[in-house]
Amino acid sequence: MDALSWWGKLVGGAFGFMLGGPLGALLGVALGHNFDRGLKALPDLGPFNAGDRERVQTAFFTATFAVMGNLAKADGRVSPEEIRVAEALMAEMALDAAKRQAAISLFSQGKAEGFDLDAVLDQFRRECHGRVTLIGMFIEIQLQAAYADGQLSKSEDRLLAHICGRLGVSELDYRRLERMIRAQRGFYGQRQGGGSRQGGPAARPKLADAYQVLGVDAQASDADVKRAYRRLLSQHHPDKLVSKGLPEEMMKVAAQKTHEIRQAYERIREARG
Repeated sequence: MDALSWWGKLVGGAFGFMLGGPLGALLGVALGHNFDRGLKALPDLGPFNAGDRERVQTAFFTATFAVMGNLAKADGRVSPEEIRVAEALMAEMALDAAKRQAAISLFSQGKAEGFDLDAVLDQFRRECHGRVTLIGMFIEIQLQAAYADGQLSKSEDRLLAHICGRLGVSELDYRRLERMIRAQRGFYGQRQGGGSRQGGPAARPKLADAYQVLGVDAQASDADVKRAYRRLLSQHHPDKLVSKGLPEEMMKVAAQKTHEIRQAYERIREARG
């Protein structure tokens, strides 16, 4: 990333946009003692200019890996698959050594005893300023991680429902997102290496899964299918998400989502002639 990115400003010591509160404390530990001392001196800055994208990007990166670590131990143990899916996400983001080390530290802090999940979620929700599509992308990434071992356990499902509630995501929307992620797995199979689709052969979506990805049933009209498709494309558009606060490093993740949505739509169009 160039020097104007959130990471470039962070490592350059530009703490003016940085986080206080629990997210700032987690990031301070992840970045080392010198950063930690600087961050601890900051208050929880509370409301900020909604255009301060770098601060939202920093919060998203921090919360993503810390909450993923907490979710990984929801069923009592952190499985090799869950570790691999976190590593695969880091690879998909093409993190350099410093960012990767920070992400690993955040994941480890999230699975440690005493991690204050609710405080982290509450601050993350404030930092997002009601950006529904951004929070939705966050939940999708966590669902992907939860499905790393091929299934969603009851304990993971309960924790994800709690996470959604804390972030203002309704039960209905959570179930819709869960069905979408499950359907994507259905026609792509388990992601290679626990997380990355890259390098695998192209897969042809199953029709039932394609409808689930778009969130419509097989009886939906052509117009309804097209509306659902366009809405999902807009919600997952990488440039739009980055403008709302998605870290630039996660653009590839968002781009993969739009690819899956297009494939699902094309599968339905083909079936309908």
